This record gives sequence, C-alpha cells and structure tokens, in this order.
Amino acid sequence: MGSTPLGFPGFTGATRRLVFLNLAAFFFLLLLGFASRTTGLQVDAECSLIPQMFLHGALWQPITYSFVHLGLLQTLLELLSLWFLVGFLESYRGSSWVTGLYAVSVLGTAISGAAIWQVADLLGRGSDVRIYGCMGGIFGLLIAIGVLYGETEFMLMFIINIKAKYMAAIYALIAFAMLFSQSWIYAFAQLGGAVAGLLFIRYAPRKGFTFAGSEWVYGLRNRYYRWKRRRAGRKFEVYMRKQGRTVRLDNRGRQIDNDDPNDKSRWN
Repeated sequence: MGSTPLGFPGFTGATRRLVFLNLAAFFFLLLLGFASRTTGLQVDAECSLIPQMFLHGALWQPITYSFVHLGLLQTLLELLSLWFLVGFLESYRGSSWVTGLYAVSVLGTAISGAAIWQVADLLGRGSDVRIYGCMGGIFGLLIAIGVLYGETEFMLMFIINIKAKYMAAIYALIAFAMLFSQSWIYAFAQLGGAVAGLLFIRYAPRKGFTFAGSEWVYGLRNRYYRWKRRRAGRKFEVYMRKQGRTVRLDNRGRQIDNDDPNDKSRWN
C-alpha cells in the first residue's frame, strides 16, 4: 500500500460520532467550569479515571475518562488524531469494527492503569494519579494501523514521509521511555491500551462485535424456533398415532413419505 494523501479522510460515520462526542464533552465541561469553578472541578474529578476511586465503586470512570479533555491544544491534537486514524481505518474496516477497536483500547487503558496503580499501592509506591483524555484509544488505533497497514506512508508533522509501522514503533518507544519517569503509571496505561488494540485486531470478528452480537442473537432466536417446530412435530406424530395413522416428520417439522423417505416433492 502506497502513501496516503496529505488531506484528512472523510468525516462520516464513526469518525464524526467520536469527534463530536469528545468535542461536546469538552465544551460541556468548559461551560460548566465557567458557570461554577467548584462544580466544574468536581465533575472533572468524578469523570476522570482515578484508580483509587474506581476500585472503590466509581465504575463509570473507565468510560467517562476518555471524554475529559483539559487544555485547548491537547484537545485539538487528540481530536485531529481521532479524525485521521478513525477515518483511515473506517474506510477499510467499517464503522462497527473501528468503534469496537477504539472502545476496547479505551477500556484496556483504564484497566491497565487501575491494575498497575493497585500493584504499586501494595508495594508502597502508590501515588495520586489521574488519567484523562483519549490518548490510550488513539494509541490502540495507531498500533492497529501499524500492524494491518504497516507499509502505508503518512506525513509526520506534515514534513516527512514515514511508514505506519515505524510511526507506531516510535510512539511505543516513547511510551516505554515514560515508564522511567514520574508519569510511569500513565505510560503503562497507554501501553495497556495498545495491547488491548492488538488483541482486538487478532480476535475480533471482521465486521466488529456489534455485527457478531446481532448475528448471535438472530441465530439463538432461529434455534429456539426450530426447537419449537420439532416439539410441535413430535406432538403431532403422537396425535396421529392415536388416530390410527403413522406420520413421520424430519427435524425441521416436514413430513417424510413412509414409502420413500428420500421423496422431497411435497417439500417444494
């Protein structure tokens, strides 16, 4: 696969939904802070991922933290990254698949951050940490592009061409180096998001979990209807024997000719 054009991909489907959701959350928290600084800070803290709060019952935080954006420049960079990465993957894999990848990466980031904080706390190295923003989800998207479309070239900082696999490797090395800094819990959480993204592209259905789930539900419903037909067929056979007639039905409830079991003319 060759180089990509300099422009951003289409702004439709999952791309538009994710960007608009994050943008709406940013302005909501911004306006809330203007209306009441105390309330704004409290909502920021409740919606961010604070491992000790999450482990003590704040079960919504692994979802809400990715919608908390502090700072205009950081928010702009994250939303532009979402637009580019989600749009690129959506054009090849579809809306449902890329939405599932992003969600799994976000959750993987949260679970990894909470897990490493718990371990650090047990070892006496726990500290106050707050995780927010969607960089973990973005890391999962970037890793997916690096693995699936590694030979594709992108414009790094709009200056030089670089293959996707090298760009993902550079980001992973930066996150690994951050493990030796004061932000090591945050870096570990991001690496957890990348691992979650790798597991998703390895094991997720081609059309995403939403499509696979609907297929499973329809299959379950069809199996139930087939069971009802078989049960009704057995009851019908018993009833006909009581009337002095022998009727046989197959496992789909269709009558089998007693003289010629292979005769399918009456089924057509």
